[in-house]
Amino acid sequence: MNVQFGNLEQLNWLWLVSIVLVVTVFTGYNHRKSLKKFATANLFPKVFPTANSLHGRIRSALIILALLFLTLALADIRWGKTWRDVPQKGIDVVFALDVSRSMLADDVAPNRLERAKQQIKDIVNEMAGDRVGLVVFAGSAKQQIPLTKHYQDFKNMLDGVGPFDIEQGGSRLGNAIECAADSFLDKTNDHKAIVILTDGEDQESDPVSTAKQAYDQLGIRIYTVGLGDRLQGSRIPVNTRGTRSPNSEQFMKYEGQQVWSKLNNSVLEKVALATNGAYIPAETKSVDMASVYRSYIQNVEQTSFETARLRSYTPRFQIFLGVALALVLLETFYPKAIKNSSARKRSTFLAQLSIIQPESINNKSHSPNKTSGVPA
Repeated sequence: MNVQFGNLEQLNWLWLVSIVLVVTVFTGYNHRKSLKKFATANLFPKVFPTANSLHGRIRSALIILALLFLTLALADIRWGKTWRDVPQKGIDVVFALDVSRSMLADDVAPNRLERAKQQIKDIVNEMAGDRVGLVVFAGSAKQQIPLTKHYQDFKNMLDGVGPFDIEQGGSRLGNAIECAADSFLDKTNDHKAIVILTDGEDQESDPVSTAKQAYDQLGIRIYTVGLGDRLQGSRIPVNTRGTRSPNSEQFMKYEGQQVWSKLNNSVLEKVALATNGAYIPAETKSVDMASVYRSYIQNVEQTSFETARLRSYTPRFQIFLGVALALVLLETFYPKAIKNSSARKRSTFLAQLSIIQPESINNKSHSPNKTSGVPA
């Protein structure tokens, strides 16, 4: 039988049960040892009838067992699987990831592209119930991962994305927005968001008007994340895998001069403002993307998805809680009859002792003096 613990950490209370057990045994032993100083072995059961019986031990055992079952109830033990329908609510988020060669610049460690991938993962790790998809773009754009709730599969596929996924070079941000907008399954409700991660370079694709059209017609909010140094910039490695070499010939050139790529945050700010979204100037800094999700993306109005049919273990804590309560009640009512019986035994013995002692004294005082020679 498969057993599941809903709150496994609650089993730490077993240490308290063990301590109570040890203290009870130790205290009972010392108490019995102390009582033996007031009565001989043959009179001990009569003078202290409760100490010689199992009644005290039974009461202690009932309390300890009650604590044990209460701990098991807190651990929320479950077994036996059942099916249940769970309504699903959330938002649809499509990540538009720039995979152009400029994203291989290393002004952000290890490079802009790898930092963007990690930022996407940080956002996904905060999600619960939302659907996520991925669009990659450079000189053109395409849907790489359809909307899904399988976050681990999404992250595994994200790891393999690179400049080789788009054959056409350059960077057309407007095309990315169009492709991302077409990736949503529902074209009516405004529960959708696009998160664009890029260095902001664009080749006259008019991303601002495209973004405004997506917001006006489909209610899509766009959040832009700018990566890269906006002042000095960085050279672009020729190797599409992003490896560096001290040899300057490994960097992209145009008309004999090395190409330096800078963050263009102006266009990214305009795209975000046109859609009631937000611009996150990550630049070369480390940004807490989990906070970005909670502060901005999570505030998008949610919608109801299809109902999920889940198979889960059935909670059984009621059984252990009921047993614990029964043991407490049994311990509460159990001692009354035992105390009365013990009291009767003790009073009977003391009464017998008080009767026997005077008769013995009288008999001793009135016995004939066998050593006297005087006749009575």
